[in-house]
Amino acid sequence: MKIVFLTAGAAGMYCGSCMHDNAIAKALLAGGDDVLLQPVYTPIRTDESTIASDRVFFGGVHVYLLQQMPWLRWLPRWTRSWMDRPGLIRMLTRKAVKTDPAKLGALTLSMLRGEHGRQFEEVGRLVDWLETDIQPDAIIFSNLLIGGAIPTIRRRLPNTRLVVTLQGDDIFLDHLPNDARSEAIVLCSQLSEQVDVFVTHSEFYRDKMGAILGIPHERFDVHPLSIDTAPFANLDSADSSNTQSTATPSKPDGEFRIGYLARLAPEKGLHHLVDAFLRIGAMPEHGNVTLHAAGWLGEHNVPYLHELQSRVAKAGLSDRFVVHDSPDQATKIDLLRQMDVLSVPAPYEDPKGLFLLEAMACGIPVVQPDHGAFSEVVHSTGGGVLFHPEDTVALVHELISLKNDPERRATLGELGRQSVRQRHHIEAAADHMRRICQRT
Repeated sequence: MKIVFLTAGAAGMYCGSCMHDNAIAKALLAGGDDVLLQPVYTPIRTDESTIASDRVFFGGVHVYLLQQMPWLRWLPRWTRSWMDRPGLIRMLTRKAVKTDPAKLGALTLSMLRGEHGRQFEEVGRLVDWLETDIQPDAIIFSNLLIGGAIPTIRRRLPNTRLVVTLQGDDIFLDHLPNDARSEAIVLCSQLSEQVDVFVTHSEFYRDKMGAILGIPHERFDVHPLSIDTAPFANLDSADSSNTQSTATPSKPDGEFRIGYLARLAPEKGLHHLVDAFLRIGAMPEHGNVTLHAAGWLGEHNVPYLHELQSRVAKAGLSDRFVVHDSPDQATKIDLLRQMDVLSVPAPYEDPKGLFLLEAMACGIPVVQPDHGAFSEVVHSTGGGVLFHPEDTVALVHELISLKNDPERRATLGELGRQSVRQRHHIEAAADHMRRICQRT
């Protein structure tokens, strides 16, 4: 099949959706399909090699300026093409903290209107390219919010199957001003009528987005969250924990390491984990417990991290709280292998949680809030334990329980590792996506 992934970049951040799209696209390509991973808004950033096109449609700088200065559309297209250069977009967005939906309500609505919005010329450019140069059998959108061109694509490529993955759309919508959110939901609902199938990575998110957009269950396919297990293959032996890479310092004997691997941000709940760590660290019998956090840090969250570090310092635990830079894949695996447990106590209902599968692939049990996709991943794999969301006492209890029971940790770690290998590997996900893309 000829398949195009339209995937929205996340400025300078490592993006879980981008990484998942990239992994599936690579697996489909390896399976013989003709696959193109096409970024929109900004180039994508992954922690492994990417097959993404160097070209960017709907360049973030360009569409923003068209929204703010609509008279630009009267200038010849060639005088504005420099705005879509990937290098320029990277330079201008590398320090971007995050897309701020509250400030982009008008732009969001305009993009959802597609050929009727201020970026109509860019819609035409994308669809001309798809129709003339590519002629795909299927197009996969990484979310519905980039789907403003769907009606135009449907009209001009009527035999192309349109697949939309829903994976965080509600979070963006919830940050829009109320009026813009209501109108965006109406526009998304209208777009949804021309989509062939919606994909989610959990039943929870299918139910949630189905209720928001009025999409019945029969139009969804729950597509299990998966990772490429190949980089973890050397961890399959029982003695793998004794093998230490030189990419990161080795863990001292006797240390019990609580790990965190996600954006260093309030929405991922690092402050909840720090709260739990401070309680555990105050107990003399747990003087060997450390907390290691790694992930992307946006400039707007630097004060947030400093505040957490200040609290840890006041408790006299600075030497036991280590913050690592945002890691590439090899470094990430090294960090995971040295953790005893992983916890990312996000207060919101996360639709995915790739970091859970990555920890489990290393044989590391997870301790997660019992909500969102976390519940389904933990139940599906058996690779961790759940606690009541935002209940610090319960989180402390589960962490200490696992610390005091190494046999249980090992059992949970092995269950998770085997489950990821058997049911959450990227090759199975690619086969699943291939079937979804085939017209019936």
